[in-house]
Amino acid sequence: MRQVVVVGGGAAGIFGAIACAEADPDVRVMVLEAGPHSLSKVKISGGGRCNVTHACFDPAELVTHYPRGHRALRGPFSQFQPRDTVDWFTRRGVSLKTEQDGRMFPTTDSSQTIIDCLLESAHRHRISIRTRTPVVSVDSDVASDAGFWVQLKSGEKIACDRLLLATGSHPTGYRIAASLGHTIDAPVPSLFTFTIPDPRLRELAGIAVDPVCARLMIEGKKPMEQSGPLLVTHWGMSGPAILKLSAWAARDLHDCRYNATLQVNWLPALNQQAIRDIVLEAKERWSRKAIATTTPVPMPRRFWRYVVIRAAVDPQLRWADFSKKALHRLGQTLTQDRYTIAGKGAFKDEFVTCGGIPLKEVNFRTMESRRCPNLFFAGEILDIDGVTGGFNFQNAWTTGWLAGQGLAI
Repeated sequence: MRQVVVVGGGAAGIFGAIACAEADPDVRVMVLEAGPHSLSKVKISGGGRCNVTHACFDPAELVTHYPRGHRALRGPFSQFQPRDTVDWFTRRGVSLKTEQDGRMFPTTDSSQTIIDCLLESAHRHRISIRTRTPVVSVDSDVASDAGFWVQLKSGEKIACDRLLLATGSHPTGYRIAASLGHTIDAPVPSLFTFTIPDPRLRELAGIAVDPVCARLMIEGKKPMEQSGPLLVTHWGMSGPAILKLSAWAARDLHDCRYNATLQVNWLPALNQQAIRDIVLEAKERWSRKAIATTTPVPMPRRFWRYVVIRAAVDPQLRWADFSKKALHRLGQTLTQDRYTIAGKGAFKDEFVTCGGIPLKEVNFRTMESRRCPNLFFAGEILDIDGVTGGFNFQNAWTTGWLAGQGLAI
């Protein structure tokens, strides 16, 4: 009986193991997970709710949410895309719901629902999942009946015919892949917040402005723009607009040591003339009131006061005394506010990287290595990463499913 070993008990590894067992019930499948629990990243995803996928069902549009991997994923998404993910879980008794921004979660709002579904499916197909079982190395033995010898930290050796590496961004996976003939694109962080050294801004932690247009400027590089909600944090800025910028500019930001300039249009739906008209109307309506106490534009009052001060306007100034020069400064601040980025923070515990196995070294019809026969890859070990919103999990489901089919052939 053929033996398949999966190194890595995360979403891609478990899903790939299940796909393999379903495609060929005669194959013995074993998952080796170094940690105390499998699917630990699923557990914490979406604040414990698990952002399973995104309601984007057109493969051509879906790939646009992947800063790295968009070309390689076009074919795989025609085989297994978010609609297939929804169907897969629905057939196993798990219903998903779509939120206003397109993110999809289990209707229970609990990641445990997804974990239970995956583990029950694995158990039903007699997949052996061994936790606290670190792998230290793999030797290729394609000349014999066993394709690989998997060396465990305990000293045990496991023979297998086919091997799936689904170790995410863990260095062990990269080391094993390199020992089997692969090159590694050095991993760097993706999906992170921006550190902004502005104490007054940080005092507003928790305030969200939606939408904004954020423009990232790095010396020697073409500016990048993203739109969406922006969240003020205790260290600077986060939210979808910032996280998308961090993903698309991950390499460039790493190379400049996370020192760059961020320009924010706080009112992207309004042009300068529209803002001028709104302010002039406010001068007439609230002439005796202090500027900072009344908010003529759609943003939280505390944030409006902050913008007024950034525009070098006295917040106690009455609207009737608002000058043309002050109006110009305020308009510039509302539409072209500039901040210095002086570092990065983590995106909660949902750490995502770009880098890993170069995509040209993998056959994306089966996820098999082009360098080592019977070696397969799935998930974040590949140089693929998506923006926030369920896209990284969809990469895990898609590449895991394709790898499972390839392992079973």
